Amino acid sequence: MKSIPFTGVRRFSTGFFSLLHAFRFLGGNPSLLKYVAIPFVINVVVFSATLYWGGDLFNGMVGEYLAPQDAWYWQILAVVVKVIAGLLTAVIVFFTFTVVGNLIASPFNDILSERTEEILTGQPNTEPFSLKMFMADVWRVLRDELRKMSIFVALMVFLLLFNMIPVVGSPVYAFFSVALTLFFLVVEYTGFVFGRKHLGFADQKRFIKGNFMASVGFGLAVMCMLMIPFVQFVTIPIAVIAATRLCCLCDPETELSGR
Repeated sequence: MKSIPFTGVRRFSTGFFSLLHAFRFLGGNPSLLKYVAIPFVINVVVFSATLYWGGDLFNGMVGEYLAPQDAWYWQILAVVVKVIAGLLTAVIVFFTFTVVGNLIASPFNDILSERTEEILTGQPNTEPFSLKMFMADVWRVLRDELRKMSIFVALMVFLLLFNMIPVVGSPVYAFFSVALTLFFLVVEYTGFVFGRKHLGFADQKRFIKGNFMASVGFGLAVMCMLMIPFVQFVTIPIAVIAATRLCCLCDPETELSGR
């Protein structure tokens, strides 16, 4: 895979449009579709469950605290509370879907990333199949995913405390929660490549720092796609392909590309 000179805005646009290129890459390599199908079904089930749960949560919040009243000021308050409750429910559904969907589909996403890299580098995996090694890889992926998800959720809960600070608390929370989400998405999807090559988090951080603008563009594109109704179903496997391509594209001369 040929490297391109990354400079300035080019880095950001390469990362941001990496998901579009991943769609095209998938279309040109239909053999990958079978690895996309299972995560797709998992995402549909998880999203449907979180959406149903989110609807119950929203109706419960509104119904419990907003009894019908005729006063005009109560009607205005009801609208404000419904908007806030709706936004809060949407955020909860978004993060629940992202966390749970990634965790359950992680073993399949690891295989998808591996097959994508084999196509990109032209070097198929010649290691004979071993059930013991396969189960070890599944456990490794699930363990890494659970650790990353736990840290992400804990940090997001911590950031919620900033909302208790008057005036500046909410803007600070909004900025750092978005920044954390972007960082998490990059770590999440490039992690399949690094984990498979037994490269640690320090190596991953160096890669992200060295390709900062491309990483920001990629994370922003994934976050935007996850917010589009029904597009969420294909976002996770497409992001896996895009992240794998981005790793090989940004660092083609190191062992990260498998060469």
